[in-house]
Amino acid sequence: MKMVLTRQSVVYLFSCCASVALACCSHEDENVSTAMSPPISRVADTQSDNASTQISLTMSEHKGTATYYRATGKGSCSFDANSDLMVAAINPKDYASASMCGAYVSVTGPQGSVVVRITDVCPGCKEGSLDLSTQAFNRIASKSAGRVSVTWQIVPDTASGPVSYRYKESSTRYWTAIQVRNHRWPIASLEIRPNGSTDWLRLERKTYNYFTNSNRIPAGPLRVRVTGLTGEVLEDGLPEPKGGLVVPGAAQFH
Repeated sequence: MKMVLTRQSVVYLFSCCASVALACCSHEDENVSTAMSPPISRVADTQSDNASTQISLTMSEHKGTATYYRATGKGSCSFDANSDLMVAAINPKDYASASMCGAYVSVTGPQGSVVVRITDVCPGCKEGSLDLSTQAFNRIASKSAGRVSVTWQIVPDTASGPVSYRYKESSTRYWTAIQVRNHRWPIASLEIRPNGSTDWLRLERKTYNYFTNSNRIPAGPLRVRVTGLTGEVLEDGLPEPKGGLVVPGAAQFH
């Protein structure tokens, strides 16, 4: 993960407060197979209906308390383990039913700053608190401190390459679950347009960070439309749902 000191201000929905906790949970991730053929993709010219509402809710700086835990990159967000351990878990209130999954947060403590990616929820943490990986905590404070006061705010990542989409295991056209990965900004919503349809269907986001549709859709490829926190929209073509399949998009949020 690259640290970027100059960041643009963005809009953010979540509240802040200060508290402490040490416990976090983790979820097992599944094996991933990658689709080799890229889909037809574009950056959509319009924003979703709720984008302006998202943008109008201003986020500035949060104040809270940071602790640390032994992180692997896995967790409730259903991401894979990663060698880049600049990651963190966030309290249930700010986790907001997985809305913060994959978000990049700049955290400033008594001895410095670090940018971490949200990969987990910390069930015992109170509103406003973060639980950093040990490696990240060492960037902002002495490990012996245990817990420290911090300020934090959401920032864009300098993600390389386009976003990607992952179909959860057991996904078929009868039950579909899609996760967005490698996104520069948090994901606000995801819609699909099934094969042969002219209507967009907004999927429900689950706490394990997949957008799901429990209704049967026609066989064949589908379109997917993803809205980021800033209101920017990406639209891509995906093949028919198949469990474990990862499909690269062709664009990234600005």
